Amino acid sequence: MNYTINEVPSRVLEMRKAWAEGDALRDAGNNEPDNIEKYRNISYGMYDTWNLMDIYIPKAKSVNAENRSKWPVIISIHGGGWFYGDKELYRFYCMHLAEYGFAVINYNYRLAPEFRFPAPIEDAGNVFNWVSKNADKYNLDKNNIFMTGDSAGAQLVSQMACIVSNSEYAALFNIKVPLDLKFNAVALACGIYSFPSMKEVEKISVNILDYLGDMSLLNDRRTKVLEHITSEYPPAFVFSSYCDFLFSECQPMADLIESRGAEAKFHIFGSPDRIDIGHVFHVNMKLKEGEKANREQIEFFKSHISTCGPIL
Repeated sequence: MNYTINEVPSRVLEMRKAWAEGDALRDAGNNEPDNIEKYRNISYGMYDTWNLMDIYIPKAKSVNAENRSKWPVIISIHGGGWFYGDKELYRFYCMHLAEYGFAVINYNYRLAPEFRFPAPIEDAGNVFNWVSKNADKYNLDKNNIFMTGDSAGAQLVSQMACIVSNSEYAALFNIKVPLDLKFNAVALACGIYSFPSMKEVEKISVNILDYLGDMSLLNDRRTKVLEHITSEYPPAFVFSSYCDFLFSECQPMADLIESRGAEAKFHIFGSPDRIDIGHVFHVNMKLKEGEKANREQIEFFKSHISTCGPIL
């Protein structure tokens, strides 16, 4: 079942409040860049504020915007344990990515426990379909689509990458992915990439249970994403930091992708004594290490831009 907003457990509301306070401190003093065009609160689905997106596009006279008629696109899926977060918390990060010469889509999606699996996957599919139908209006290049996500957002990106690259896996979902869109590459940051097995039920995070709702879904083929990675999986830049609590997920994910015949690059940032370079550190615009990670992420994307248009 899905909860109404008045039925959300108090522990979830308390965690949302605490995390929002931490993110507000992280972003305090940040300013939106003036070299980016911002298109805000565009509806891409039927769920009111849940299905709103922003698009950030470099202005024509900005340094990275020269000689390009259509923009390569980065679709960002925010993190937050499947139960927290929205596009406002990621606006500085996404605008920063846009400054490298990309149109960046930053969107809200339905959260647990108000909505259960596979609601965020369905929303991601709707974003894809919106891009397919509206690309010309915003000069978006459908031949150059990238996706990035961190934490739970990285899990969702990894799953969408499977859906787009594996038709048998896609058939398990009630999602119609437009045939004219493929991922050139993805970035997976500080992510979790597999759910516990039923044998590990006592270790299952409450957040995962809030998201799945029914523990039987742990045996559902749709939640076993790693089993569906093939050689058609898009090139992946997998990164984390030494002080990320999901640090141990990084290299095994990159190794698995490579073992299936696809391309993967992984990088661990920071050092064991830099606790300030922790989980989703790259979203903090005040960290030099975050800037380094984002620059490497962008360089990876640029190395996979199609030559059908001008390259930055």
